[in-house]
Amino acid sequence: MDLLIDVLIDGVKDTAQLVPFLFLTYLAMEALEHGTAGRAETIISRADKSGPVVGALLGALPQCGFSAMAATLYAGRVVTVGTLVAVLLSTSDEMVPVFVAHQEPASRLLAVIGFKVAMGMIVGVLLDVVLRALHRTGDGHPHIRELCERAHCHCEDVPPAGATAHDHAHDHHDHDHAHGHHHGDEHDGHPRWWHIVRSALVHTVEVTLTIFVISCAFGLLIELVGEETLANVLSIHPVRAIFLAGLIGLIPNCGASVAITELYLTGTLSSGAMIAGLLVSGGVGLLVLFRTNADQRQNAEIAAFIYVVGVLAGLLVRALGIIF
Repeated sequence: MDLLIDVLIDGVKDTAQLVPFLFLTYLAMEALEHGTAGRAETIISRADKSGPVVGALLGALPQCGFSAMAATLYAGRVVTVGTLVAVLLSTSDEMVPVFVAHQEPASRLLAVIGFKVAMGMIVGVLLDVVLRALHRTGDGHPHIRELCERAHCHCEDVPPAGATAHDHAHDHHDHDHAHGHHHGDEHDGHPRWWHIVRSALVHTVEVTLTIFVISCAFGLLIELVGEETLANVLSIHPVRAIFLAGLIGLIPNCGASVAITELYLTGTLSSGAMIAGLLVSGGVGLLVLFRTNADQRQNAEIAAFIYVVGVLAGLLVRALGIIF
């Protein structure tokens, strides 16, 4: 019972940290959809090429909320897949607090973070370049409305700023509100901002509940398995440990990054295995991606790509004899 209570408490703490990030992200996306969509799209399209660089730097901050934010923005096609990958690869999650708790030299921590950020930037930029060359970057426009339709929050019913009721009725096949006067800042008797905030709250609550349930499930699994068992499995073979550490990193729970970092600092894991696990360990980013992005095959491909990059980087670190 005590174990279950601890897992629930940890689940509440981990999930609560994400709520502000998710809400602000959805709030911005709703404002983008119903407000200054044209100008925002122009800014986003110009920032596409530098997106992975900015994303990798944000992901380096000790807060997995940025990976959740990136996954949500990608689901709405506000950012590129390269930007999403850059954030996931550089996300530190709980690595930084563990290093600090062990009183490790700052230079050692910064070396690991720097490697993760560099990998995020390089892989993210190259991925976008390749996809552009193959013409597989989509139509270049945000698809926020599809998120609203899947969530059934009815935010797609709110007309854009400045639209007339007649225009809105025509867009919805004359089903309702065909009155011909200007809505201005009101719709259905409520201010426009109220609809935007309500829609953002609906999305945030739905995703938060999903994250909480799954995080608790994986947290319980990690606690039941135990760090000692993980250490025994990962110490069998140094090369095999790289592949296994990458798989552990895929677990969408902060416990994964904590376990990998602890095992590395205690000497159980090599630098290669640690890098593989921490590169793949993008917090709850992949979990949010699977929850918000409708194309599950695409989600699986992104997760597999992240894993392959992590393993290859781990093997490279081992081959070069790099020690952090």
